[in-house]
Amino acid sequence: MLNRRNLLAGLAALALSAPAALAQDALKIAFIPQENPEKLLGDIDVITAWMGEQMGLSVQGFITFDHAAAVEALRNGDADISFMGALPFVLAEAQIGAEPLLSEVYKGAPSYAGRIFVRRDSGIETLADLQGRDIAFADPVSESGYLYPLDLFVEQGLFTGTDGAADFFGNSFFAGGYQQAMQAMANGLVDAAGASQYADLLLSPEQQAEIRVLAESVQIPSHAIIARPDLDAGIKAQFTEVMLTLNEAENNHLLAYLYGPDGYVRADLAAYDGVRDMATKYGLLE
Repeated sequence: MLNRRNLLAGLAALALSAPAALAQDALKIAFIPQENPEKLLGDIDVITAWMGEQMGLSVQGFITFDHAAAVEALRNGDADISFMGALPFVLAEAQIGAEPLLSEVYKGAPSYAGRIFVRRDSGIETLADLQGRDIAFADPVSESGYLYPLDLFVEQGLFTGTDGAADFFGNSFFAGGYQQAMQAMANGLVDAAGASQYADLLLSPEQQAEIRVLAESVQIPSHAIIARPDLDAGIKAQFTEVMLTLNEAENNHLLAYLYGPDGYVRADLAAYDGVRDMATKYGLLE
């Protein structure tokens, strides 16, 4: 399970497939694999082409291995901007001074929850019933796909911290994204999945009917779009304004190529205080 030492070591050592260096008038954007990577690649082609047209510069997008890889890409300049969850954002903020530009609005709200999902026929009725069972989380540096669902067990006194989880569960896995964790659970490869409140929408309608929510966390600030600290201020401002035009009716259809939010609002730093507190609780921030 994740601890601060392992996280920092992983960030330092992680190798990822990032684009080759571009000209200074280009923008490199990292996308995290919340869903099927093949679909996401097609979506990236569409949305980055549109961004490039609006901004008048070359925009190149690429998929990182996970959230930690996106942070590392910002750190070393392989990415200028990244789509990112709230937890990796506060870690990137502490480690490299990353700046939030925008926050998602999804289902009418700028926040959401983490959930534990199980199959309806599993016989699992409480979190305690998962002792000795297998669980898939989305990503070790994910708020709704790991830390907040894990905290549900801790708050019930079933174990203490991330290390206690290793003794509680039979096996625990990081599947690489919401959809992968949900598919593992729906297909019976694991007994439960820790993922976003809306991760069930990544399953087929038939699969959705066969699963249920076992527990839900407190609300979490929605995913953010963040920038490396030394990115040109003019480019950050231009990108932000372009992204806000996605809220307009004529551009709304393009949101389907960006994980499907309702739209975007300017990021509020104070909204992430609870996430900073959670990261501190689990030793990810000092």
